[in-house]
Amino acid sequence: MTHSTDPAPTAPRAERYGSRALFGRIWRDYLWRHWKKMALAALLLAVEGGCLGVLSWMLEPLFDKVFGAGQSGLIWLVGGAIFGLFLIRAVTSIGARGLLTDVAQRASSDMQVDLLRHILRLDQSFFQENPPGALIERVQGDTLAVQGVWQVFITGAGRDAISLIALFAVAISIDWRWTLAALIGAPLLIAPTALAQSYIRRKTGQMRHQSGARATRLDEVFHGVGAVKLYQMEGYQVARFDKLVTQIRQAMVKMALSQSTIPALIDAVTGLGFFAVLVLGGPQIVAGERTVGEFMSFFTAMALAFQPLRRLGGLAGIWQTAAASLERLYRVFDITPAVTSPAAPKALPATTAVRFDKVDFAYGTKPVLRGLSFTAEAGQTTALVGPSGAGKSSVFNLLTRLVDAQSGAISVGGVPVTALDLAALRQLFSTVTQDAALFDETIRENILLGRTDVSEAALARALDTAHVSEFTATLPEGLDTPAGPRGSALSGGQRQRVAIARAVLRDAPILLLDEATSALDTASEAKVAQALAELSQGRTTLVIAHRLSTVRNADKIVVIVAGEVVEEGTHDDLLARGGAYAGLCRMQLVE
Repeated sequence: MTHSTDPAPTAPRAERYGSRALFGRIWRDYLWRHWKKMALAALLLAVEGGCLGVLSWMLEPLFDKVFGAGQSGLIWLVGGAIFGLFLIRAVTSIGARGLLTDVAQRASSDMQVDLLRHILRLDQSFFQENPPGALIERVQGDTLAVQGVWQVFITGAGRDAISLIALFAVAISIDWRWTLAALIGAPLLIAPTALAQSYIRRKTGQMRHQSGARATRLDEVFHGVGAVKLYQMEGYQVARFDKLVTQIRQAMVKMALSQSTIPALIDAVTGLGFFAVLVLGGPQIVAGERTVGEFMSFFTAMALAFQPLRRLGGLAGIWQTAAASLERLYRVFDITPAVTSPAAPKALPATTAVRFDKVDFAYGTKPVLRGLSFTAEAGQTTALVGPSGAGKSSVFNLLTRLVDAQSGAISVGGVPVTALDLAALRQLFSTVTQDAALFDETIRENILLGRTDVSEAALARALDTAHVSEFTATLPEGLDTPAGPRGSALSGGQRQRVAIARAVLRDAPILLLDEATSALDTASEAKVAQALAELSQGRTTLVIAHRLSTVRNADKIVVIVAGEVVEEGTHDDLLARGGAYAGLCRMQLVE
């Protein structure tokens, strides 16, 4: 399957993801709640920026009255005032940066939590199209990429913009003609800036896409490290990874060059402006029409404006970098799940009989189920058998509404599953699959799954029923032994028994068993089979099995071939018919 790291939005990109729309959404969703801190930070930065204007203004009396006119008594006054300005700048800078860092961290953390919450609500098809590495990069990489942009923007608006206003006010008050001369090259920045912004956003989007591919590659390599070693693929995998990181490096270099273009152009334009001021003002100073103090004050104001002007010029590139990540994030936020709870859900059914009635289902354009119909009676065990790819696992996905059918009806106790609240529906099921999904936590945590309402007695009963207590008693840390990544610290049989303990503790009325013993050795299979037999007592149980020996005693066996039911009955009845089931049994030498 081809994986996509950029799921398509439900509306045209131009409408949803323009710079103005993105900024409006991030402000409304994450920044507005912190407006008081941001306003205070902007005020402190404005004071910090305004100090530069006052500093350049004070140089005129310093040069003309203290140095030029010899009024030495003003040295302490002017010097003290300048020291006070720098002290104010230091205090306001610390306060503003502390506030802005707090806002940036809170906004980023909130975005990560919201994105994970949203992704977990999406349909199963989303996770088939988007590999884990790409989603990790969305939740982690893209949110971190926009984390500091608010600090930069508020700094630019609060400090640098005020600095420029104050400094240009001083420059204009001295000579407006000199100021125009200093800005003579400004129009030359318009076209290059627009081109650079477009290029930066495009290259950033490419880099973020490649970063998702890199995370996916690492996830697959580490998850399949055993196969990598056995098939001696180390060199092959390293070469593929090297190709990805090379692409990312090249994209980052190009993006950095583009981001530096605007400040570099500002450097050139500023140099041209200084040259024009010297040509225009130099003769006036030599002729005595202007004082040295006026020129020094003007020159200092323009020199101090140089850095904030460069930073403000760089904001365009910084925003485009952030906008590329924000676009990727909101493209995920804008995906809505198709599988949702009804507006007015029905009450849970009194019985647990499961019925499929002429159900058609396809993954994309590939048909899986074709008019599938069968009934699993309440309190009985119904086995689903058939060749691989027949659609058996899709039955479980449809029943629990991980996906929805294109047509037909699926009901529990006579109530359509689509008419039930989604959370309430899934509470009806306990599931044990071939690959028990264990987390890198303790065995206890893997069984409880976050529940805090389980008594020690109930937990002990679940452990005994699932035969978990037999092996935990031999572990140094018992139930608090780490299961390892994906349960790798446990054997296959132990992982299955942990999964069964979960199901026992859940105590749901319907039990779904999907190849629960197929990958186990004989000894482990016997233990797991015994635990499953105890668990299925009194429950409506649906079993998927390739080993037909495990379903001989089922109350009903449903044979599915190519998405259709071809036979139903008990083991003995189906053998006597000599049909598809009997053929499967002969293939496995089961009589």
